[in-house]
Amino acid sequence: MNFEALQTSVIEILQKKDFSRDEKLKNLCKYLSERVDYYNWVGFYFANHENRTLHLGPYYGAETDHTIIPFGKGICGQVAESNANFVVPDVSAQDNYIACSITVKSEIVIPLFVNGINIGQLDIDSHTLNPFTAADERFLEFVNHEVAKLF
Repeated sequence: MNFEALQTSVIEILQKKDFSRDEKLKNLCKYLSERVDYYNWVGFYFANHENRTLHLGPYYGAETDHTIIPFGKGICGQVAESNANFVVPDVSAQDNYIACSITVKSEIVIPLFVNGINIGQLDIDSHTLNPFTAADERFLEFVNHEVAKLF
């Protein structure tokens, strides 16, 4: 996958003048899902630090019951506490995993920082075992760097 080729479109989506922030994020999720064949569910969770919960934001993919996730629970909840990328090659090998669907085989979660504070994360599920590489991490860090400019 040539992630550099996708970067220009990511910026264009996020700079659309006539779209709200949520519309831009929803369009971004859809774009990523359509351009990377193993990105089967793409969405954002946003932190409520007072309540120590994550709240589902814009996403593209199958509906999920996981609209609120406590810090520490599941992969997303762990990233809310660790402030670090979390790549899960095989979700069945994770003790603290919240199953969204039996079709999900792997997951990558990248924290979203604004002014040094983890305000949320980009969460991607895949129906493929172990598809995520260091190139995915760098690309998704770039995506979140651009998303942070909306806040």
